[in-house]
Amino acid sequence: MTTEDELRLLPWVGPDGKPCYLSTGDQGGYVSRLADHIEAYQLGMASQLLEHARQVLDEDPEDLEELHLLAAQLTSALRDVLRVATSRGRRPVAPGHR
Repeated sequence: MTTEDELRLLPWVGPDGKPCYLSTGDQGGYVSRLADHIEAYQLGMASQLLEHARQVLDEDPEDLEELHLLAAQLTSALRDVLRVATSRGRRPVAPGHR
């Protein structure tokens, strides 16, 4: 939960690519719950992508396009995970939300 003088970094950016923040102490509000849901989805997708990357690399791929796509997807997932980590580092994690 954020205090009144803290802002929560949201898991999306605005139309201009700048970070979006939420100023509220109501962790149960609509935007807070939406952000929690999106963060959980992003972390789940990153976990699945990591497993896929392990499988691709274990096969010793020769297709450079496949490796390029994998690198792009991993970069995107890492960006999302770092945003979640930054956001959660700024606010206490409620029980059951990790």
